[in-house]
Amino acid sequence: MSGAILVLGATGNVGRPLVEALLARGERVKAASRTGKAVDGAEGVVFDFADPATFASAFAGVDRAFVMLPTGSTDPVGRLLPVIAAAAERKVKVVLLSVFGVDADDSIPYRQLELALERSGTAFVILRPNWFADNFHTFWKAGLDHGRIALPAAEGKSSFIDARDIAESAAAALASHSFDGKAYNLTGPEALGYADAAAILAAAVGKPVAYTPIDDDAFVAILTGAGVPQDYARFLASIFHPVREGWTAAVSDGVETLTGKPPRSLATYAQDNAARLKA
Repeated sequence: MSGAILVLGATGNVGRPLVEALLARGERVKAASRTGKAVDGAEGVVFDFADPATFASAFAGVDRAFVMLPTGSTDPVGRLLPVIAAAAERKVKVVLLSVFGVDADDSIPYRQLELALERSGTAFVILRPNWFADNFHTFWKAGLDHGRIALPAAEGKSSFIDARDIAESAAAALASHSFDGKAYNLTGPEALGYADAAAILAAAVGKPVAYTPIDDDAFVAILTGAGVPQDYARFLASIFHPVREGWTAAVSDGVETLTGKPPRSLATYAQDNAARLKA
């Protein structure tokens, strides 16, 4: 493989460490964003999911692409199917960031997207990460600041995964043909309840943190009160159903298979991100 790698979402929690990991491997990277600004030494390129006119220049000189849904979108098929079609037309290999558990039902939109990629005729790898550990310093940071994590997870457990492990898994999939045509579940090393997570985070930030289980409506009210659109708030509430059902408690060897290293624990995430968690 001699072409460049296009990284969508290059300024995000997964995209930025992915750019770094690829550059460290000596790869040529095109970092895609709406602004087109360079990212950590990678070439910047303008890319807008809503504007197919930006696709051609983004894909120019590219033979591999990392594709993920932009934050805030609830329509993976509508947003990403045109991108996959553009990649397939150019025979660009796609590493798709999907979602843990979507292979349980072909009617799930992300699974429909996976199936479209599998039928596209281009090389692919599908990555299905579980809940991001990084959510604690992004989406759930406001609650953490007040010493309270309030989520509709009941007593469910999740094998939280560090975004750096997702990025390193994606880098491995992009840099090799060894994993082509396969899907990998990406998880952390253990399943933890949110009360367990709160105790780990409390140790990292040096103050008490409690977990309070709430219902969907209360969760939506918190989000909309913070300015999150109603439809996206409802979507975020809905994806806690698998947590409550125990479906996100599984642990996989996907990260180690792809990277040769075990995944980081939530405690390691918390220690490494203590400054962000405290800020």
